[in-house]
Amino acid sequence: MPKMKTHRGTRKRIRITGSGKARRHRAGKSHLLVHKSGARRRRLRRSALLSPSDQKRIRRLLPYA
Repeated sequence: MPKMKTHRGTRKRIRITGSGKARRHRAGKSHLLVHKSGARRRRLRRSALLSPSDQKRIRRLLPYA
């Protein structure tokens, strides 16, 4: 059986935490920031955990992470 390949696009966007959960960046932080409130921009800086249903799909794309 050959080795599975890591999905490189997913690898660049998702990090696996020490406990095995997947972490992602929040959407909406790239442009049009002037009209967003400071509190909202600070919230967007923080990473978020993927939902449990997405965690299973990501595991398939990142077999060795």
